[in-house]
Amino acid sequence: MRFGVMIGPERGDTARKAARMLDDVRWAESAGMDTAWVPQVPTDFDALITIALMGAVTERIELGTAVVPLQPQHPVALARAAMSAHAAAGGRLALGVGPSHHWIIRDMLGLPYDRPAAYTRDYLEVLTAAFAGTGRVDVENDTFRVHNPLDLTPVKPLPVLLAALGPVMLRIAGERADGTVLWLADERAIADHIAPRINKAAEDAGRAAPRIVAGLPVCLCRPDQVAEARARANRILGEAEVSPNYQRLLDAGDARDVGDITAAGTEEMIAARFQRFIDAGVTDISARLLPIGANRDELIASKRRTREVYAQIAADMRT
Repeated sequence: MRFGVMIGPERGDTARKAARMLDDVRWAESAGMDTAWVPQVPTDFDALITIALMGAVTERIELGTAVVPLQPQHPVALARAAMSAHAAAGGRLALGVGPSHHWIIRDMLGLPYDRPAAYTRDYLEVLTAAFAGTGRVDVENDTFRVHNPLDLTPVKPLPVLLAALGPVMLRIAGERADGTVLWLADERAIADHIAPRINKAAEDAGRAAPRIVAGLPVCLCRPDQVAEARARANRILGEAEVSPNYQRLLDAGDARDVGDITAAGTEEMIAARFQRFIDAGVTDISARLLPIGANRDELIASKRRTREVYAQIAADMRT
């Protein structure tokens, strides 16, 4: 079981963001976290560049992207960037990728969002060939005609995880990737919908058991503040719920919004929620630390308390 944190660009002064994220990853490594996940937010820092920076100030922790959208860049370009960041981080990159959502790819970027599952399958074929380190990428499929020299080789095995929400994408993730990175998936959705499909696909393909990375907000608070924590999660993290992909995933579980997925309350309440995710089949928890408070000082204090208790919960649950 792995425990990690999301370290993402948040609103604020661009000039200070890099330093803040580097401080956060230093803390994560010193606190014994297994992984740090960097979201690729449409409006903000590039995740792979951030990984390369984080690699320079850490030594042990795995550094993952959650997730890089596929359509904006050719698979050879993504392979080159990923292997560069992987080398800069001493072989500690976990490359999370996905086809994103229509409101990002089509509406924001003006790119096609046709047959995203088929596009992802073809894209992964090119990535796999690029990561093989043979000196050339030669792939022809329904989407790509690639004959490209490439002198890069992953410095260590480079796991690829796929954001997979529906049955077809989960099958692709099991057959062609090393696992899945999730958001807005509660315990029942994972136990009944995600874990059985991805595990069977991996088994049928003769692959190792896949990683199932559950992203969820975490807030240490009094029991009478749980409603406040859930409301804050919905206010600052609820944008993705408009996606039909996420709506179908929510329909597969009991949660109606990101607030319902938030692990909030006392140390014992948070640990119990984590155990339910583990029992559902999760192999990794990626915590988005969620502070609450009426002003900046209270928010900072809340974040510090939450991350200290989260680190202790992680240490206890690994033993």
